[in-house]
Amino acid sequence: MDDKTIMAKLNWFYSLELSQVDLYTAQAHAVEDIYLAKTFARIAMIEQQHVDKLAEEIKRRGGMPTSLGDVISPLLGKSAGTFSGLLGPKMILKMNITLEEKAMQDYKNIIMHVGNDQHLFDVLWDNLIDEDLHTAWFTNKLKEFEH
Repeated sequence: MDDKTIMAKLNWFYSLELSQVDLYTAQAHAVEDIYLAKTFARIAMIEQQHVDKLAEEIKRRGGMPTSLGDVISPLLGKSAGTFSGLLGPKMILKMNITLEEKAMQDYKNIIMHVGNDQHLFDVLWDNLIDEDLHTAWFTNKLKEFEH
């Protein structure tokens, strides 16, 4: 994968992670269940770490994180989080699982093409593992709501 394509993908992930920060933050404020609220807030913090790492990686490669992502992604995330809060915990968890699965697939796809850049490889793997853990938690919690 050439540098231009990698930079475009990194900016895509940057925008995605930014929207996830605001999505989970809005969800934390929208739910009444304290455990869900605290978990969504914690996951938002982890997603912010992803944003920070991706921004560092983009800068390390001589670029700047997309300004479009800085404006649009938080608006989309907050709107989706607020709206999903109205749908109830089961729908929130299902939506979050779908989002995290998409993120995991995208991370897997780029990891296979980053070449010998060990730093980038490690950043992407760290983010992928976090997304996988979030998915597992959401899936497990969803089972509680379905019983």
